[in-house]
Amino acid sequence: MSRPTTRWGRRRAQPRPARLSPADRLRTGGSGLRARPARVVLSALGIAIGIAAMVAMVGISASGQAELEARIARLGTNLVTVSPGDSLFGGAARLPGEARGRIDRMPEVEHTSQVEFVDDAHVYRSDLVPGAESGGIGVYGADLGLLETVRAGVASGTWLNPATADHPVVVLGASAAARLGVTRITPDTLVLVGDTYFSVVGVLGPVDLAPELDNAALVGQGAAEDLLGASGDPSTVYVRMDPDEVAQARELVGRNANPERPNEVEVSRPSEALEAEEAADQTFNGLLLGLGGVSLLVGGVGVANTMVISVLERRGEIGLRRALGATRGAIRSQFLVEAMVLSALGGLAGAGLGALATLGYALLRGWLVSVPWWAVAGAVAATVAIGAVAGLVPALRAAAQHPTTALGAG
Repeated sequence: MSRPTTRWGRRRAQPRPARLSPADRLRTGGSGLRARPARVVLSALGIAIGIAAMVAMVGISASGQAELEARIARLGTNLVTVSPGDSLFGGAARLPGEARGRIDRMPEVEHTSQVEFVDDAHVYRSDLVPGAESGGIGVYGADLGLLETVRAGVASGTWLNPATADHPVVVLGASAAARLGVTRITPDTLVLVGDTYFSVVGVLGPVDLAPELDNAALVGQGAAEDLLGASGDPSTVYVRMDPDEVAQARELVGRNANPERPNEVEVSRPSEALEAEEAADQTFNGLLLGLGGVSLLVGGVGVANTMVISVLERRGEIGLRRALGATRGAIRSQFLVEAMVLSALGGLAGAGLGALATLGYALLRGWLVSVPWWAVAGAVAATVAIGAVAGLVPALRAAAQHPTTALGAG
């Protein structure tokens, strides 16, 4: 068949179907959503809940990781604790009195200090407290360099000094002070240690790398020996080492502490406990991320349901547009864009809510705030992809409708 010509014999140009620009497609898709604001809000809310859960979990986990790294950097990973293990016959071993001095002579060691646990001494607020209610507070004889080695601080009051180390003076750990009800230090603040009243001169802040000191009553080593019957042998030696030599020198510390029985010495690195704690938190956060993914899937089902109903309700509009020349591709892209815009709105709202939840939780805990950009970008991208999948079938269904049938149904 020949192409139609004009009266002068020229060929008449074939009409080309109009094509919508991306901006026009977006505007057309947005107009359909604006016509049903309540339904759009409810559908986007399902997506937003899932995204908020995912972003919040990633953000809280990242904030906790950042806080842990800051704490470890502040406290250092080069602290090693040396304590007695089990003897050859299964009994409790002891560290020799010269253990600290031998360790201190190692070239890799920067600083050492020791404490001695006093077995038979208990701490009470007064002699009116029953003997069984000691609160589990341990009594330790400590040297004056302890705080420097474990990098702890005094929350209130002062630390032991050469003038008070040989007298009945005590510094309480944070948990010990709370158990004893010591909230304010005055010259009259006394606690009963063993059979002797000691003046409380200070309360420590939490000691992250030596948590046993939180529930401890710390007295000078001289006072522990003279007033409480301590033997002078260390129960724990804290060793601050060169950070670059920890891995190699850690194996030698036990041998230097007790050359005759190195197998009866336990050497640990407290910072590893913090890292293990974070690993456990990461496992728990993985479970919460899975729950967030389920919520996201539920939100996608909500988008699909909304778009299916929208197609059914707007058959008259679809038929009119088809009768006026809209192609199947234009109808298909309109509903696909609507689904993607609906999901993107939910994703953006959810990412904002998740970031706010992370900010609030981190500030409440006193953490550093860290919300990874890839989590926000990935969450929004995931919602758009889910919107495209969820809106594909309704879009194909809308495009497949015949104009006459659609106009008759509308």
